[in-house]
Amino acid sequence: MFSLFESEETKRLKSHIINLGALAKIDGHIDSAEMDHIISIGERKGMRAQEVRTLLSDSSKVKLTMPNNDMDRFDQIYDLVEMMLADGIVDDHEMEFCIDMAMKMGFRKAVVGVLIKKITTGVKDGLGREEIKEEAINFLELQ
Repeated sequence: MFSLFESEETKRLKSHIINLGALAKIDGHIDSAEMDHIISIGERKGMRAQEVRTLLSDSSKVKLTMPNNDMDRFDQIYDLVEMMLADGIVDDHEMEFCIDMAMKMGFRKAVVGVLIKKITTGVKDGLGREEIKEEAINFLELQ
């Protein structure tokens, strides 16, 4: 999937996987549920499981690249929140990381907490990604 001359999309995907790994490592390690979740996100985007593992084991070579449109921003925040929930424990440091990443991606500080709460509640309630996205977009449009 990756070549000598990477596309911007590939750079953003790698950056996203690295961000997910960084969130998972906040508690000192990536447990198997977290690794499985990161791999499933990578596979959904066209990566092989081994590519994801290799990327996470040597993430120092990847330059972090932020998404460049609202849908990609939402998808990355959604994945980060899902990652935060993967082990069943929401740590304050994980929440701070999600909030910080959302702000770095351009979401206003005033809406970040509510956005993350909407995603968290939707995931816990078993809503689908598209349902949660639609509700979040409706919320953001009112802000």
